[in-house]
Amino acid sequence: MNSTSETPRVHRAFIALGSNVGDRVEMIEKACLELDKANIKVKRTSSLFETTPMYVLDQGTFINGVCEVETNLSPMELLDKLQAIENELGRMKLIDKGPRSIDLDILLYDQEIFSHERLNVPHNLMLERDFVLRPLCQLIPHERPPKSGKNANTYSDYLKALPPPEPTPYSTTPISPHFPSLYATDPKRPTHVMAILNLTPDSFSDGGTHSPTDFTQLTETVRSFIAKGATIIDVGGESTRPGSIPVGAEEEISRVVPAIQHIRQNIPEASNIAISIDTYRAAVAEAACNAGADIINDVSAGLLDPEMLPTAARLGKSIILMHMRGTPQTMTQLTDYPNGVIPEVSAELRNRVAAAESAGIRRWRIILDPGLGFAKHQPQDLEILRELSTLRMTEGLECLPWLMGPSRKRFIGNITGVKTAKDRVWGTAATVSASVSGGADIVRVHDVQEMSHVAKVADAIYRV
Repeated sequence: MNSTSETPRVHRAFIALGSNVGDRVEMIEKACLELDKANIKVKRTSSLFETTPMYVLDQGTFINGVCEVETNLSPMELLDKLQAIENELGRMKLIDKGPRSIDLDILLYDQEIFSHERLNVPHNLMLERDFVLRPLCQLIPHERPPKSGKNANTYSDYLKALPPPEPTPYSTTPISPHFPSLYATDPKRPTHVMAILNLTPDSFSDGGTHSPTDFTQLTETVRSFIAKGATIIDVGGESTRPGSIPVGAEEEISRVVPAIQHIRQNIPEASNIAISIDTYRAAVAEAACNAGADIINDVSAGLLDPEMLPTAARLGKSIILMHMRGTPQTMTQLTDYPNGVIPEVSAELRNRVAAAESAGIRRWRIILDPGLGFAKHQPQDLEILRELSTLRMTEGLECLPWLMGPSRKRFIGNITGVKTAKDRVWGTAATVSASVSGGADIVRVHDVQEMSHVAKVADAIYRV
């Protein structure tokens, strides 16, 4: 085989992403799309971090992150392409290390050391910059700088050796332009209350309560949710309770899309709340997002519909990946965790995060849910509530926001002896408080007013 027909070598590179002008997250997401278009394949991304500027201090805060890419380009070709993307996106650099709408810097290229008057790899200043090492350590914490030897410091070692930045950078999960980002590592963040709006006749607790065709009642319900403290409304068109019967995408769409359109077009009070679509079907998620939903809430984390993760990536929406095994019909038989529920749930969620990233979903668009009651029995649900902080800090899951959905669940009824789901308010209150203590960012509830009060008091106790 001659050299002209050889397959070009694929190189692994790490690129720093930064912006502090305009819609910073949107600019970084546009840059990632342009990288993909240029055949610089974005394989993984870090979280995004809100960071204060270094060097030139009189400028706005940055959003910073890192992405891992695969490319056939040489270091100089890659640099030229990155600078072309910066220019295409309207970057203007008036002051060195000053404000910029987009900043794309090559940090690492394979394990090479490369020096040119325009480019040095590894990046000259990367080991002194928290805003570079913090996101890089989400991707390759245990790797070492090129040619440094097997006993040299890892990137994680270098990060730990830096003086703690002040203020601490917080991970940033964007939801929509009209809704505040989630800051999962901010110890003072408020807990969001997600109100459950099931437009189903057969949900375990509130089936038949909310009609998908009675818009007068829907308006009253949504206004009531908001007045009582809900900041997110989770709209569902198919029950996923144990043993539930699937209804099909067309029926599900017919239930949820008119309701979402009505909320967005006819309820002014809802202009600043987020809407999530509770579905495991890609077609339903897309129709709902086109109607005005901001978040996809998938109980299967993309396992029940192979099109879900690619669809979420294409739509650019944030997605809740919940831990479940099997289907709603089979999950109650899949509760064996021989290595422990926390290690196995965390490992299976890491796999779903990896699958989401492989589909093109950015890490900063991912929210996790350990799936209380889904392929878990009572002791396991209680252990998750008890050990949520451990789950959150598991390597590979750190800095991501978490949703907890304990509301009126069966294990609460088993403990309290309350057989009717809607009467499990007091037991639910205890689980919501435990969720906040463990670090949940969102609690998904039926009893909005009561749980809003619980969340506020729990925030006052634990979020300091």
